[in-house]
Amino acid sequence: MSGNNDTPADDDSPNVVEVVTEGVDEEGDLVIDDLVVAVDSEGKILATDETVAIITPEGDAVVDEKLSVLGEDGKLHTVEEDIAVLEADE
Repeated sequence: MSGNNDTPADDDSPNVVEVVTEGVDEEGDLVIDDLVVAVDSEGKILATDETVAIITPEGDAVVDEKLSVLGEDGKLHTVEEDIAVLEADE
C-alpha cells in the first residue's frame, strides 16, 4: 500500500522515515528495533523515536522507547525515555 499526502515538492515540512529490524541474539532473545526519523529537506535529522523490544524464549519482554530531538548545539538530545519490563505468566 502506498500513500500520497498531496504536498508540493518544495514543501519544507519534515519527511518521516521508518526502519524496522529484527533478529535473534546469542542468548536466543528476539530483538526488534523500530526507528522513526524525521528529516528536513536537506536530509538533516530533526528528531528520532526508537523503540527496542527484547523478548526472551520464556516470554519475558523489555521495551525501551526513546524520543530525541535536535538541540541548538546540533546534537540529538533525549527528551523522553520509557522502559517497560513485562514478565510472562507462569
